[in-house]
Amino acid sequence: MGTVLEYLEKYGKYSFEEMPMTDVDSLALCQLSYLKFDGMVPWLPDGLESQPIGEAEDAVTLASLREHPDFEKLFADIRYEKPNRALYDRMVRGKRYQNLRLNYYVNVVEEQWETQFSAVTYTLGDGTHYVAYRGTDETIVGWKEDFNMAFLSPVPGQAYSVAYLNRVAEKFEGAFYVGGHSKGGNLAVYSAMNCEPELQQRILKIYSMDGPGFRPEVLERSGYDQVAEKVVKILPHSSLVGMIFESDMQFQVVKSKTFGLLQHDPYTWLVEGNHLVRANDLYERRRQMDNNLNEWILSLNEEQLRTFVDTMYQVITASNAHNLIDFTAEWKKSMNGVIAALKEVDQETVEALKEIVRSLFEIAKENRKKQVAAKTEAALEMLAPKGKSGKTPADASVR
Repeated sequence: MGTVLEYLEKYGKYSFEEMPMTDVDSLALCQLSYLKFDGMVPWLPDGLESQPIGEAEDAVTLASLREHPDFEKLFADIRYEKPNRALYDRMVRGKRYQNLRLNYYVNVVEEQWETQFSAVTYTLGDGTHYVAYRGTDETIVGWKEDFNMAFLSPVPGQAYSVAYLNRVAEKFEGAFYVGGHSKGGNLAVYSAMNCEPELQQRILKIYSMDGPGFRPEVLERSGYDQVAEKVVKILPHSSLVGMIFESDMQFQVVKSKTFGLLQHDPYTWLVEGNHLVRANDLYERRRQMDNNLNEWILSLNEEQLRTFVDTMYQVITASNAHNLIDFTAEWKKSMNGVIAALKEVDQETVEALKEIVRSLFEIAKENRKKQVAAKTEAALEMLAPKGKSGKTPADASVR
């Protein structure tokens, strides 16, 4: 077994006509969207709903980017620098992706509106198109927007995703795939269930790679049922991010070569042949923790959620780090800022936070009691003596 990188090494020689799109291809294309295409791929202006956009003929091939003077900037995100370089190299080495065409790149970071949104459109060798939404990048504002999804809908990034999909689809004929990893998966599903109805008919599949779900009222309001059969949601077997607000969506579970939160990294997902390695289900303990978290979030009112998220953001930004890479790289300096910020939090907010966090532990404790009670009841049921008929004595006495 290998990963997406070994898959590209082995199957990159096949065109999309010879081997149609697989889930592993989708994973590769979603991860490719994390590269910094600024200034290299024709772009959509920041004004997603008002500015004119260029023609599809302006697209560039993946292989041609190597000749661009800013080529090294593609790998500016040091979280994934080495594997992203390997991903690019293996994609351009084979005919499957060598002539992949990229167009309509957009990258918006608006700190004032707590928004981080990025997307790019690929044209595949078989003439289909893939709209890929980038997940949370290294910016702190991107991290904040993820948490805003707990109480706001749509967040600006979700609204942008719908506008992007509608506008780009006007420029192309034929069928589309829509996908993303992490927050990008959430945007893929959100844009597909809120785009123009005629465009929904052209969508082949919607990929959410460990992407968070939605509050129940959002799914109902957006008409999720209209696209549900096209959604392919894939989670690693110890998923946290992808299980946030997971309720009515069906999902597949895959194996990873690592454990815990590190499984959110797509490069850890296991591949055998040309498919992801399936797991039976999420780890039981992980599922229970995810259920506790979702129940807790849904139990809080909007004011409590805002207090919790805004305070965390205030504390982290007090470190003066511009992104999460700087925050972790200068750990001691960052923590000094965090400690100072915590001292400035007013007592009323501190008490509110204590109450909010306490409710999480109470929910977890209550669910644990229910779980133990259910297991005890099941064990007693198995121990109950049975007669020849298979019924317990109590059952046999009932007429």
